[in-house]
Amino acid sequence: PWGYSTRKTALASKIAPSYVKFPNFSFLSTCGAYPPQSCVFGQILNLGAFLGVVICFLKYQQIRDYGCHSRLNLFGLILGVLCAFGASLVGNFQQYNELEIHVTGAFLAFVIGILYFWVQTYLTNQVKPRHGGTWIGPLRFFLSFCAVALFFLQLHSEAAYCEWAMAMDLFLLFGLFAVDFWHIGGCSFHVQPRCADENSQNVQISVQTLSL
Repeated sequence: PWGYSTRKTALASKIAPSYVKFPNFSFLSTCGAYPPQSCVFGQILNLGAFLGVVICFLKYQQIRDYGCHSRLNLFGLILGVLCAFGASLVGNFQQYNELEIHVTGAFLAFVIGILYFWVQTYLTNQVKPRHGGTWIGPLRFFLSFCAVALFFLQLHSEAAYCEWAMAMDLFLLFGLFAVDFWHIGGCSFHVQPRCADENSQNVQISVQTLSL
């Protein structure tokens, strides 16, 4: 939903300024370069980055609960967090104000994001049960391959179209996690205080469960 909202907001911004109009289809960064649309664009990307971190952590924990304690799973979590952080940088540092930071954020959001989903594609075939049946692995592979193809296409021709298509492809890959999360009944974490000293080990410790 947040990905669709970002696209809708950026496309809606073409109505007012002259730099966002057809037939010159604009880049994502251009659509959110100037206020007031840059404010909305940045806020949506910040919210999306937060949700992205939550999704990546849930996926990481789900794979661990299925008995896969591979370092690749932890590596995937790190990639996912970096991807979300890059999206936040893109939204907060516009290309005409802080180009270097903006480009760094775009690299994290797109390149690292693509690597993250390749890791998830591999883990999909390693973890049992595999939610979604036999089609979830090939579909995730196909969308990841499309992201790579669009990334190299934008370096040569029709860059703006490829950038939008690649962003939508990554949003679809995030949305595909709904198939995996559909089987989650709940999630919680525990907060356990440390004992004041070694002599208080016999004291019963209260454990509070916070449901997410």
